[in-house]
This record gives sequence, C-alpha cells and structure tokens, in this order.
Amino acid sequence: MSLIVYEHPLSPYAQKVKIALDEKSVPYETKMPAAIGSGQPDHEFLKANPRGEVPALIDGTVKLFDSTIILEYIEDKWPKPALLPPEPAERAKARTIEEVMDTHFEPINWGLGELRWFKRAEGERARTIEAHASAQARGLYTWLTRQLGSHEWFGGKTFGWGDLSVVPYLNGARGQGIGPDESSPLGQWLKRANARASVQKAAHAAAESIKGMGQVAGAVQSGMFKREYRDHRLEWMIRSGGLDVVLEGLKANNIRFSNELS
Repeated sequence: MSLIVYEHPLSPYAQKVKIALDEKSVPYETKMPAAIGSGQPDHEFLKANPRGEVPALIDGTVKLFDSTIILEYIEDKWPKPALLPPEPAERAKARTIEEVMDTHFEPINWGLGELRWFKRAEGERARTIEAHASAQARGLYTWLTRQLGSHEWFGGKTFGWGDLSVVPYLNGARGQGIGPDESSPLGQWLKRANARASVQKAAHAAAESIKGMGQVAGAVQSGMFKREYRDHRLEWMIRSGGLDVVLEGLKANNIRFSNELS
C-alpha cells in the first residue's frame, strides 16, 4: 500500500512533510481532503486526523497527524539520510526552530492571507494588522540569523530538519512582500534552500494552488468556506488588532476551530 499524505499545497505544515519525504527519496501519494475548508466531513481523511487538519499521513495501518509527529515518524522509519544532526544539543536546536516557525511565524503569513485573500479587513484596520506582521517578521529574521550563524545550513553542513522547517514560511513571507533581504545571510540561505529539488517541488505546487485563490473571498463571505482560527492564529489576530475580525467571523459563521475528538 502506498504512503498517503493528506495535504493542501499552501500548508507549510504539509510542505515540511513532503520536503522530508522527498529528501529521503520516499515515494508517496498526495490527497487533498474533500471540501477542505468548508467544514464538511471527509470520512477517510478524518480517520487519519480527527482534528480535520492537514497534514495527515497514512502508512498502511499507521495513521498519524501533526506535522512534527509525522516528521519524527519519517526520521525513525527512514533514517537515511538523517535530517536531524547527531548531537543532542543540535537536535534540540532544530526542534526549537521548528516550534518557533510553526507557532510564531505561521500566523504572520496566515494573518496576511486573511486580509489579502479573504478580505477580512480593509483600510486603517488592515494597515494596523499588516504593520504588526511586518515588524514581527523582521524580529524573527534577526532571531533566525542568529540560529544560522556562519553555517551554510541551520544544522551545520547539511540541509536538514531546521531548514525544511523554515523554508516554507520564508517563501510564504516573500510572496506576501515581507521576505528577508535577498543580500542578507538569511536571504542567501533562502536562495540555497530554494535550489533544492525537494523545496522546488513543494514551492511549485504552492504557486499553482495560489492561482485558484481569486474567488475565495466571496466563498468566505457566503459562508461556504470557513477558515480555521486555532490557538496561535487566534492569539495573533487578537494581539495584532484584529479582535473585531474574529468577532465578525463568528457572527457570520465563516470561521471554524479544530474538530472535537471522539
């Protein structure tokens, strides 16, 4: 039975998983959950991830969700080439980078998407939220530059866990117009990362998916499409000046939260 990754091409969480599998030359099939974002159930997908979030991985009888747990499984089952460095401190550093990107950087790109694709706010309110996003991204670039140091990759000499955890987010930020300076050490790292076939494959799928985003604002406004406001995203929107965005979305019933487990 083939390895199946439930995903959406724009999901950085799913991109991490696909890059890891491609770096290890592990064949897999991708599927997008039926009616993703509509709140309608896809029963096969929900068997793998009852939370109703991508990614989910099915490997025979093994069904996993949460991108970090999936990455751990991939590293354990297909250990060569290793994506985590051998030293405990460096392994912890890679996991820390992943955690920061997943919980601090992800909501920046997601929040800008709420404004620019889904038209949640306009005018002065949108500019306030966008200014917060830009400032936070610059702070995270400073932090990431320290983690990179003078090394070619976040793990030292070879592309690995830390790198695949950063590149989807920085490519997303670049698409939003707030990417790192191309001449900076971080910008040069991004250029190297984007030269890898695994990253190019995920980035190309994301770019193709964006072409179909022109009508999504109308789908949200009609209630046909519901965006997930979970944990760090909800916090980020509120602290960035978007409390009214949340309240309006709740009133219009066009935002959602993770599924209850049962």
